[in-house]
Amino acid sequence: MARVRANDLVHHVQQLPHRPGPRVMTADGRAPTVVFLHGAFIDSLASFYFTLGPQFADAGFDVLMYDLRGHGRSERPPTGYTLEDFTDDLAALLDALDIGDPVHLLGNSFGGTVALDFAVHHPARTACVTVVESGPATRGWSATMSGALHQATGSRSEEEALAWFVAEYGALASTRQGDELHDAHIARLGRAAGRLIGTTSIARDIPCGRTLTDDQLRALDRPVLLINGQGGLVAEETARLAKLLPQCDVVVVPGQKHSVLVEDAERVGTIALDWTVRRLLARGGAR
Repeated sequence: MARVRANDLVHHVQQLPHRPGPRVMTADGRAPTVVFLHGAFIDSLASFYFTLGPQFADAGFDVLMYDLRGHGRSERPPTGYTLEDFTDDLAALLDALDIGDPVHLLGNSFGGTVALDFAVHHPARTACVTVVESGPATRGWSATMSGALHQATGSRSEEEALAWFVAEYGALASTRQGDELHDAHIARLGRAAGRLIGTTSIARDIPCGRTLTDDQLRALDRPVLLINGQGGLVAEETARLAKLLPQCDVVVVPGQKHSVLVEDAERVGTIALDWTVRRLLARGGAR
């Protein structure tokens, strides 16, 4: 575990170096870096630490995971939670850690939104982007986020806000509803989300951040993989993105919803790793 100051904030960072032996490499013989970005409110880098992180390290990637501002063990400022704040954090972290080569980004839910925003505004620092059950911050996305967060923050009591988060997150799950331990875990996540919303401006800030235009998405010349659950939330947006993005692949995981990363991490990891390695080889990397 490391504490790294970047963009005037202390971030909790976990790095997994590539395993020795046969591995993927950049064109100049170095280990490529993959950066994992978790979702908002009810998530942390733990979603990747015990799942996709070791899988990518075993394949030869240097792995970077960190808690987004306000989440997990990272610093929680009272304000400063627009999309550009999260994107600026990532750029500053790469600078602080002296990571100069283009990175492979993998973001889940809101983390995917951050990854796409970073790729559009920092294309030279981006090798490729994998997005799990997510999409870019468009005007429609902002309106949807604003409405959903208003339902949570408009509750009259903390208990009502907690109940809303637990119900919403449970509805996004697919295979473990009714599991006593899983339901208790969801309740803990709901309480953490309630505390984050209650002590910061995140619910107001996220919908007010910058958005991406169709022209900006058309101009994104980096490969993008969209991984969706069959019953997830972003099918309509994915169909639109597939037409806009110059280099876009789509994979749908059967029997899963928005929480596909948590509930079928092995399959998501295999899909993402195979695709990322192919993109690396296409750029002149070796194995």
